[in-house]
This record gives sequence, C-alpha cells and structure tokens, in this order.
Amino acid sequence: MKSTISHLAFALILAAAAPLASAQTSKPAPSIPGVTPPGAQAPAAASKPVTVNGKPISKARLEFIIKQRAAQGQPDNEQIRQAILERMIDQEVAAQEAERKGMAKTADVQIEVDLARQEILTRALFTDYLKSHPIKDDALKAQYESVKAQRGEKEYKARHILVDTEAAAKEITDKLKKGEKFEDLAKQSKDPGSKDRGGDLDWAAPGNYVKPFADALVKLEKGKVTDAPVQSQFGWHVIRLDDVRTTQFPPFEQVKPQLMKAMQQQEFQKMMGDLRAKAKIE
Repeated sequence: MKSTISHLAFALILAAAAPLASAQTSKPAPSIPGVTPPGAQAPAAASKPVTVNGKPISKARLEFIIKQRAAQGQPDNEQIRQAILERMIDQEVAAQEAERKGMAKTADVQIEVDLARQEILTRALFTDYLKSHPIKDDALKAQYESVKAQRGEKEYKARHILVDTEAAAKEITDKLKKGEKFEDLAKQSKDPGSKDRGGDLDWAAPGNYVKPFADALVKLEKGKVTDAPVQSQFGWHVIRLDDVRTTQFPPFEQVKPQLMKAMQQQEFQKMMGDLRAKAKIE
C-alpha cells in the first residue's frame, strides 16, 4: 500500500583486510586460520621487503590494506600488520600455484577478473566524482526541507480492509455498523502486510498512500470508518482512522549522513546517464 547506488564490491582488496581478531595477541607470530601452520617457515617481518619465489610483495599493497582498515575504524599495530602480511604471502603462494596450473587462463577466472576490474574502476570513478562535485550544506538543507514538506505536518494511524469488489466492501461496512470488530473482519483483507494485524497500517503521512486512499483518510474523524468504500488500483478499501499526531521528523543533523549519501548517489546516477547518452551502445 505504501508508495536507493549500491556500494560496489572491492573483493580483490578487502579479502586481505578482513578483521583479524587473533592477530591481537601477545605472541610474536600470531596463528590465524589458513596462515602459516605450526612447523612451517618462520613469518616474515612486516617492516622488511618480502619476496615469494622471487616476486616481491609490495609494501604499498600492505599500506593500502592498512589504510582501508583504518577507514573502517580498525586498529593498526605491528601484530596486525604481521598477520596481514602473512595472509598476503599465503595469497601470493596460492595465486602462483593457480597460475602454474593454468587457472588464470580459464574462461570463468578471466570473467571474474574482468568483472572485479570494472567494479574497482567504477568505484574509483565514483570517489573521484564526489571529490570534484561535493554536496554543499545548502543543498542538503534544501532537500531536508523538501522531504519535510512532502511528509506534511500530520501523520495518521489507520487501519484498512482491502477486498476485490465494492459489494464485498459494503458488506464489511454493514457488519461494522452492526457491531462486528474491525480487527476480526480485517482477516479477510487481501493486503498480506496488514490483515494479520487487524488491518493496522501504523503511522504514516498521507503522501505515503495512493491519492484516493489519502483523500478519504484525511477527511475522517478519529475512530470513524469511511461511510462508502474507497476504490484504488489495488481494489476496494474500508478505512478506519485510529489517531492523528504532529509529524515526528528527525532533526537535520541526525539525518544529514543519509541525505548526503542519497544525494551523492543521485548525482552520480545523473553523471552515469550523461555517459550512457554519449556512449555508442549497439
């Protein structure tokens, strides 16, 4: 009844940056699942250059992972760096073995690598666009006021019973007039979201509903039921208004992060629309 750019995966990088709780221990060479088993070669020092079969593990890669973790509020210390480095070594060993077996040339792996590349580049484009097109506070406040205006000054707590025909709706109205309970009759409603709750639609602004429903709702007095069934594209409604209150709207600072995220995504989508319009798609 009531009338969102997803964050792109950074799989190739974040796999190495998973939380490593076991790294936070007093042991100089922490043991974590899938990393250097007991009796294997001693761990390499995180502060020293490391090579695996002659191929270096870039210090820049380690620092990049640490930076990503820091952005998520995770700590940085020598033990964690050591654990991350050990995992990077294991991944390099595994990758080299996979390449030796020719897995890098298989169609499925090449597709996965290509998809990951596209996702990373798209994320980089998104980040770069946000840096060059920052959302200003004035725009955020204007959006906030616009949303508030759309919500209106009042919220309504309503119940409804939705049926297929006007005749069925009138029959329900007659039963209500004879004293039958709205909550009991609501069990025959075809609205699965409210029928088992006595038709309860909870608190909502009129703008959340289709127009015929909203128009009828705002005309009702508390505790009253619509005299005549209300038709919408969903069917026929019998509506009861339980209560009215002043709209409960959170302060600007509380919803500012959500507004920022939504507006950033909207702006990026506009940019993507322009790029698609210029692209030759056949």
